[in-house]
Amino acid sequence: MPVEARRHFHDELDAIHGDLVRLAALVIEAIPRGTQALLDGDLAAAQSLIDADDELDDLALHVEERCYKQLALQQPMAGDMRALVTAIRLTAELERSGDLMVNVAKGARRIYGLTIGPKVRGLLQMMSDEALRLFRHALEAYADADEAKATALDDMDDTLDGIHRDYIAAVLEACRADTLDIQAAVQLALIGRYYERIGDHAVNVGERVRYMVSGWLPPHHRRGRTDQQPDDEAGWPS
Repeated sequence: MPVEARRHFHDELDAIHGDLVRLAALVIEAIPRGTQALLDGDLAAAQSLIDADDELDDLALHVEERCYKQLALQQPMAGDMRALVTAIRLTAELERSGDLMVNVAKGARRIYGLTIGPKVRGLLQMMSDEALRLFRHALEAYADADEAKATALDDMDDTLDGIHRDYIAAVLEACRADTLDIQAAVQLALIGRYYERIGDHAVNVGERVRYMVSGWLPPHHRRGRTDQQPDDEAGWPS
């Protein structure tokens, strides 16, 4: 590749990197916003978050298109190839994480007027805080190309999984005590699942970073498994 073309290519890689950091920052901003709208029963704030998802989606599409263009024009090898492949995969992880917070906002609309008990409310806040911590760590791992930070995410996610289990138990306990009806309990259970999935996406970001830095692939990729559990709303209307 000629020197000028290579310089332009690396400028493009830097721009893609910057856009991905911005994309992750939008997700990080959405997590506490969505949680506050949920806990406050703020319909306007929930709708604002839903509307703001268009920016995240547009940026994800823009990054993906730039990556495919560079793959087609430059045919990169080794580390440059891994950087582009990682960027493409990260756009999906980040876009889905943003969608999960949109799901939380839609859930807030469905349970509008519900008084959430203090135990469930506290566990919701804890899940949000932990999901935010995981995503910030994932962003740092990518921004710094730090494989050690990326590797730590898998173990860090255990904390969020544990809070999620306690949360589901608290929702069921409220149902048994007749302080929460079944429809509201289902909605709250779905909302808890969205936070848990955000943690899973942060772990996936860590795996992508490890691949970018060293070429490491998790065992399920080596076996050819590429499917993920869906992040949709299980058929619930918006």
